[in-house]
Amino acid sequence: MLQRQTLAKVADNSGAKVVRIFNLPGGTRKRYARIGDIVIASVQSAEPRKSTKKKDIVKCVVVRQRQALRRADGSTLRFDENAVVIVDDKKEPKATRIFGPIPREIKQKGFEKIFSMAEEIV
Repeated sequence: MLQRQTLAKVADNSGAKVVRIFNLPGGTRKRYARIGDIVIASVQSAEPRKSTKKKDIVKCVVVRQRQALRRADGSTLRFDENAVVIVDDKKEPKATRIFGPIPREIKQKGFEKIFSMAEEIV
């Protein structure tokens, strides 16, 4: 459950390291974003000489959250950090690599490209 002003790690090689979420599209009263939701964020820190710079406004997909995720079979899934992947307007990732574990719920939400690029599926 990520809300406005949350700092999240970027789990790809687009150049951004940390982003701050400032908008959750989907209604004026939407308060939390969960795994598979799109958020709008501002880049807080970035690597030098990469395509994504500090203060850029980016669209991101939430791929990991600290809040436990309940699955249909009754099991729960919890990560150590909040993480996002930067995407473009067509829901395709801007980066060429995805780091860290990615839950299989990402594929069910329609992000097959992110799912196929992931190195570890949980």
